[in-house]
Amino acid sequence: MAQQQAIAPSPSLGTAAHRMDPVRVWLFAVAALVFAMVSVGGATRLTGSGLSITEWQPIMGVVPPLSDAAWQEALEKYRQIPQYQHVNKGMSLDAFKRIFWWEWTHRFLARFVGVAFLIPFLYFLATGRIARALIPKLAGLFALGGLQGAIGWYMVASGLSGRVDVSQYRLAVHLSLAVVIFAGLVWIALALGPRRALGRGVPSAYRRSAAWIVGLVFLQIVAGAFVAGLKAGAGYNTWPLMDGQLVPQGLGVMSPWWANLFENATTVQFNHRMLAYVLVAVALWHVGTLLARTDDRLVRVSGLALGGAMLAQVALGIWTLLAQVPLSLGLAHQAGAVTVFGIALWHLHAVRPDVRPD
Repeated sequence: MAQQQAIAPSPSLGTAAHRMDPVRVWLFAVAALVFAMVSVGGATRLTGSGLSITEWQPIMGVVPPLSDAAWQEALEKYRQIPQYQHVNKGMSLDAFKRIFWWEWTHRFLARFVGVAFLIPFLYFLATGRIARALIPKLAGLFALGGLQGAIGWYMVASGLSGRVDVSQYRLAVHLSLAVVIFAGLVWIALALGPRRALGRGVPSAYRRSAAWIVGLVFLQIVAGAFVAGLKAGAGYNTWPLMDGQLVPQGLGVMSPWWANLFENATTVQFNHRMLAYVLVAVALWHVGTLLARTDDRLVRVSGLALGGAMLAQVALGIWTLLAQVPLSLGLAHQAGAVTVFGIALWHLHAVRPDVRPD
């Protein structure tokens, strides 16, 4: 009997884990919605739809045009901005509706994510299902979501006068914050999972390299935002060379030098390629050597998933480039980037010791 008592799970821990299950499912569900929103956001960029709605109406904007007069009014507002006048002049109403629906869907998803987060959060808070330590973290994520909406409009506003598209800087900030919110949701959800034994036989160096991989994937996503913002993928549609050269001409012709990192399409694409090579090399070294150092099943599975996802994403990126960035491949590549980031977070969580307090 004494031995049975010694090995029996703690009732309080079992109850707590059971209580947290709905919260964990909710967080993963909201993360999936954020993933969908990022994917649709990529579509708005690739289809040139992001400026089709020229007003920010957080409440009333949820209702799309419902009559011919309302559609004509929306098109007339679009006709006042430079993108219509210099890029889409003479666009028909049917063509306008196609780009409008992409942007409307993106904004609707953003609002829906807010509701899908807030209502369950308040319910779980009222019923005591959220641990006290998690409350400020979750409230902070909700605040970031509100900030993301404001940044989204700040980004759109950059393209309503003086230029025919949005600022690549603001686009990068908008995408980066979406990925940060996604990371916060996934990380907290992972932390609420079943406890695992301490000391998994993973050397601390591999924990550090796993964290570096997460950081590098995030940096690569930001670099990809500049590629999208400058339409840098439309040029140099060859691989592995760029215009027949390893180092293409015009790589650093802008002054000051740092402007090339963000405003020179050649440099931006070159950097995105080089960072991909570095990232894959680091990831494959990390996974290959780690597999020989641990028998932990979760560590091994997450590591193999990370390595496989990295290789698949590189292959998809090359295919997208060679095909001159068609919509389907462009969307798949952006979604793949966030998928790789999520797997990198999962792997980082797997190699870290479980040090959560009771």
